[in-house]
Formats: sequence, structure tokens, C-alpha cells
Amino acid sequence: MSELKTNKISTNDQNNVAIDNALNLKSYDTAGRNALTSVAGDMIYNSDSNKPQIYNGSAWADFGLAVVNVDALLVAGGGGGGSDRGGGAGAGGVFYQTSKKFPIGFDMTVSVGAGGSGGAGGGANNGTSGNNSTLSSLTSAIGGGFGSAGSTSNAGNGGSGGGSGYPYAGGSSTQTSTGGTGYGNDGGGNGGAAGGSGGGGAGASGETTSNNDGGDGGIGIVNTIISSTIATTYSVGEVSGSDVYFAAGGGGGTNSSTGSETKGLGGTGGGGDGGQGTSGASGSAGTVNTGGGGGGAPNNPRTGSGGAGGSGLVILKYPTADGTISIGAGLTSSTTTDGSNTIVIFKSGTGTISWS
Repeated sequence: MSELKTNKISTNDQNNVAIDNALNLKSYDTAGRNALTSVAGDMIYNSDSNKPQIYNGSAWADFGLAVVNVDALLVAGGGGGGSDRGGGAGAGGVFYQTSKKFPIGFDMTVSVGAGGSGGAGGGANNGTSGNNSTLSSLTSAIGGGFGSAGSTSNAGNGGSGGGSGYPYAGGSSTQTSTGGTGYGNDGGGNGGAAGGSGGGGAGASGETTSNNDGGDGGIGIVNTIISSTIATTYSVGEVSGSDVYFAAGGGGGTNSSTGSETKGLGGTGGGGDGGQGTSGASGSAGTVNTGGGGGGAPNNPRTGSGGAGGSGLVILKYPTADGTISIGAGLTSSTTTDGSNTIVIFKSGTGTISWS
């Protein structure tokens, strides 16, 4: 015969039964739980995970909201380089967070930042800043600052700041780190030299030029969310050996009176080179899906344009056993696996995602 024992049972004002003492579920470790002969609806307290659990007829599930544990890398679009002795543009900001818990069954929005436009040739024109990459409640990766042209203005602030043309200041990094780690650096200023300075990268500041040469862009940052093999397969980041770099600054353009000056080089991580020569050369674009800044254009005869910024990307990595991702319209993505993890690479667009 079954027996119920309690210290006291009484009714409250609404004539419902109340139990004075705490009601405790029977405690088992995982091994002991698995040894039970259970039926749907059985409940226990798991002393290994410190969570109450219920048997659904085929498996034990935790009480409460189910979540998926996600590592997320957000890289914003790089800025565009300036024309006419233009500064190299700043790289898109980088934001990285590990073990972010996202609820299963809820929609979240992903947006991949496009690169900024290079300054038009035919005069002194600044580039435009890159666009942010976002993932719902995560802090945004901030678009890279534009490179300024000679004799125009200070360079743009952004995830990494843009490099300046003569004789203005470089842009500052505005990338934040709330809830994870943000990466960005300032662009190079100009100390009275006629060449364009380098844009900031996620790993270092842009070079301040000191003569008619262009300044180099700041190096990007290595991130291990994906391997070099996966990065190569899906054409994201810049692979150097076994490392994958993201978000380098663009190089500055020369003040080319003879064509012998040295252009600024884009940093490792997708930064575009500055322009060089007297034939209207343009700055090189930042590499697509790296967040690299565009290179600045040279002087003489001022017809070359600044390089466009490279687009950003969003990469998510999560244990395959945690759930299945659904990707809505508007996003261009690729999905692969790495051991026990699923990796989703978003290369462009805006749309919703969810897990089930």
C-alpha cells in the first residue's frame, strides 16, 4: 500500500491545500537517473547538473527554457579610402563572444555590414564609412571609418579609425566591448607630410606618414572560431599559414610627384593597398568578407579613386547536439561542421534565424 507522510497539511483562505514545508524532488546523479525505469512525467533533481528534470517518454529534459550555446564573431564592413593623396580607410570593428546562450524557438536578426565606397576621382573626395554587422542582443561590430582625401577633413571614426590625408587628423576607434570583446584601433594622422596615412586595423593602429610615401594600414586580428581550411573553402578572412586574420586597415596613397614614392600597404586581414604613380592610379579595395579598409588614391593627376571597403561577415559556432538552426530569407550563408560543432557563415544580407 502506498503511504503519504507529511508534517502538516492545511487549507488557505481559498480552500486550497497548502504544504508548509518545501517540496523536494528525489535527487539522483546522472548514472542513478539513467538506471531508473521511467515513464513520461517522472520528475527528479539531477545532482550532477544541479537542475530539475522531467522524463518526456524517451529522454530526460531540463525544466525551463532550452538554450543553444553559441560562439559568435561579428566583423563590420570596412571603410572606403580617400582620393587625391588619400588616407587608407579603417577596418570594420570586430566583436567576439563565447558561450552566449540563445533561447530555442525565438527569432533573432542577423545583419552583415557592407563596405563603404571609395572617394571619387577627379578631385579631393573622402570615402564613406562601412556598415555595422549585428546579431540581435549582441553589441554591434561598428563599420570602419572612412579615409579622408588631402586638404579636406579629418578621417572618419569607426570600428577602426580611417587614415587622414594632408594635413588632418586620423579617425578614432569607437568599437565597444559590452558583453564580449571588441577590437579596433585608430587611423594614422598626418604630421605635415603630403602622403596619405594608413587606416587602423583590428590588431594595430594605422601608420602616420612622414613624407610623400603612403602609410601602411594596421594589421588585422587572428580569430580561431574557424580553421584556415574552412576559411579557405568559404573565402572568408585572410589566411596566412594556419592563422585566419580579419579586419585590417587600408594603406595610404602617395603624393606622386615622380612616381617613385612608396604606396602604403594594406594590413594582413584584407586591407587594400594605397595607390602609387602619376597615371591616375586608384587605391585597392578591401577584400570581400574580411572587413578590410580600402586603400587611398595618390596625387597627380588626381583622377584615381579610393578603394572600396571590404564587406564584413558574421560567423556562429555551436554544439550540433544543442539544436538545429533555421535561416530566413535575405541572408546569404554557408553551413558546415567541425567535429561536434556546427558552423554557419553569413556573408551578406539581413534576415532572421532561430533554433529548434
